[in-house]
Amino acid sequence: MNLPNKITMSRIFLIPIFIIILSIPMDWGEWSIGTTTLPVTHFIGGLIFLIASLTDWLDGYYARKYNLITNMGKFLDPLADKLLVSAAFILLVELDLVAAWIVIVIISREFAVTGFRLVAAGEGVVLAASSMGKLKTVSQILAIAFLLLHNFPFSYLGIPIDIITVYIALILTVWSGVDYFMKNWDVLRDSK
Repeated sequence: MNLPNKITMSRIFLIPIFIIILSIPMDWGEWSIGTTTLPVTHFIGGLIFLIASLTDWLDGYYARKYNLITNMGKFLDPLADKLLVSAAFILLVELDLVAAWIVIVIISREFAVTGFRLVAAGEGVVLAASSMGKLKTVSQILAIAFLLLHNFPFSYLGIPIDIITVYIALILTVWSGVDYFMKNWDVLRDSK
C-alpha cells in the first residue's frame, strides 16, 4: 500500500473516532465564544473533521506529484470523502445544528452521482470529478466545520457564516449534481 492510500486509510480510521466524540454523551465542558457557547466535544470533533478533511488534499497531492495513482486509491478516496461528509452531516442533524431536509438533499446527490459513476464504470467509462464538484466538496467541509465550531471565529462579529456556508453548500451540491448529469447524460442514455 503506497503513501497516498495510507493517508486515505487514516481518514477512514478517523471517522469512527469522530462519530464517538460527537455521539456518546460526554460532558467535557464548554467555552463561551462571542454570543455562543462551544461544547469542548464539538471543538474536538471539529478538529478531527478538519484534520481528516486535510488528508483528502494531502493524499491527492502525493498521488499526483509522485505518480502514485492506483485503482485502490480511486476507489478509497471518494469512499472516504462520502463517509466522512455523510457521517458529519448526519451527526449535525442529531445535534440539531442543521435541518434534516438539507442533509437529505446533500446525501441524495452523493448517492445519485456515485450510482451514475458505477453505471459509467460498467460501460468502461471513467467520469472524473469536475471543478464544480471540488468546489462543492470545499463548501461542504467549510459548512460542517463552521457548524461544529458554532460559527467560530465569526461568532464575535455576529455574522451567521455557518448558516451562510450551509446554504452555499446546498446550492453548489444541487448545481454540481445537475451539471454532472447534464454533461454525462449520454453515458447513462447509451448504457446497455
